[in-house]
Amino acid sequence: MTEAAALTSVPGRGPDGGPDGGGTLAELLSGRIAAGEFPPGRRLSETALAQRFSVSRNTLREAFRVLAEQGLLEHVPHRGVSVTSPRVADVLDIYRVRRHVETGVLARADVGHPAAERMRAAVAAADTAVAAGDWAGVGTANMAFHEALVSLSDSPRLLRTYRQLAAELRLAFLVIGDPQTLHGRFTARNRSVLDTFAADGGPAAARELEDYLTESERTVLGAYARLGVG
Repeated sequence: MTEAAALTSVPGRGPDGGPDGGGTLAELLSGRIAAGEFPPGRRLSETALAQRFSVSRNTLREAFRVLAEQGLLEHVPHRGVSVTSPRVADVLDIYRVRRHVETGVLARADVGHPAAERMRAAVAAADTAVAAGDWAGVGTANMAFHEALVSLSDSPRLLRTYRQLAAELRLAFLVIGDPQTLHGRFTARNRSVLDTFAADGGPAAARELEDYLTESERTVLGAYARLGVG
């Protein structure tokens, strides 16, 4: 069995029993984890998931291996596979990489890049979600903003790296389970970074983003401390 088994398109079913859509098995599992269907610390049943996605257990194990390499799953000896529950050290490292990637991309970006419009659309989507009290939707829009920001790099490899990092970050957010606290204050910060980028260019926006990410990191770490997560 090779990694190709985990990269085979499978139909899958959503949490409501409806279709999950096409995609590789690893991608489908990653999407369900990011959506919170399998929360941090949840032990995954090989039998149940193999039946749900209509794949062999060997194929499922290969997908588990791929997601473990991405930091989304962890193998516990004699206990099977569980969704990763990020610790403080993981949060610190995630934000360390975010600062390098996001500020580096923004500092060098062209203000006329088409991805800037996707950033603006994400800000508008967040405003709509805030008005509806849909804090999970605010979180989704926030992640879309930052992914669009990284798209300013025109680097597919960098974008793939960021998407993996964002999936790990979502797990940290799920540990906290308070999307309003996590995302509410940062919708205005997204807009401000975008406006600074348009008016003053990438380097000025990157400096503002550096402060933003530091505040976001402190928010997550503060929530971890209140929960007693080490």
